[in-house]
Amino acid sequence: MADDPRPDRKSGSSERHLEETRVDGAQVFDGALLNVHRDTVQLPSGANAIREYIVHPGAVLIVPVLSDGRLIVERQFRYPLHRVVTEFPAGKLDAGESPLATARRELTEETGYVAARWTHLGLIHPTVSYSTEAIEFFIAEDLTHVGQQLDDGELLDVAEMTSAEILAALDRGELTDAKTVAALFMYLRKRSGPA
Repeated sequence: MADDPRPDRKSGSSERHLEETRVDGAQVFDGALLNVHRDTVQLPSGANAIREYIVHPGAVLIVPVLSDGRLIVERQFRYPLHRVVTEFPAGKLDAGESPLATARRELTEETGYVAARWTHLGLIHPTVSYSTEAIEFFIAEDLTHVGQQLDDGELLDVAEMTSAEILAALDRGELTDAKTVAALFMYLRKRSGPA
């Protein structure tokens, strides 16, 4: 196998001593949303190991900002946790759909708003140890309410909260959704300007 020519983008040094190489693998589950794979990889030491991971189509999260600065959040029952969770609007990418197109669609479907101004906020990989999922974050501003268009079986409440109220919910342990926490801090940092 040829050496990997990609240098470390930050320092210019090689990362080869960290890389694992796929030897063999198989898809062990093909679901409606998630695909589970189990691969045998060769470690830099030459030993083999098993890696199980979920292939995810990718997703978006939207931080909707009203003209008075309040943020739109959702309260939704999340079956794996068996409880209602507070989150920013989000959704998975459909095949062939750009992240911005997904964000526009999800904002209207879930909250009933359209936005005249969109800003890319960033990207996260929420579970790097076992998933390929990447979530693109967007800020949606200059909002106009046009009415929700929820998917069949989708049930959620839409609420408006100040940044301080959301941070207080985080402090009380009521806000536990990792993508929402990450997006909130990225949004607040962007809003306050460079440190």
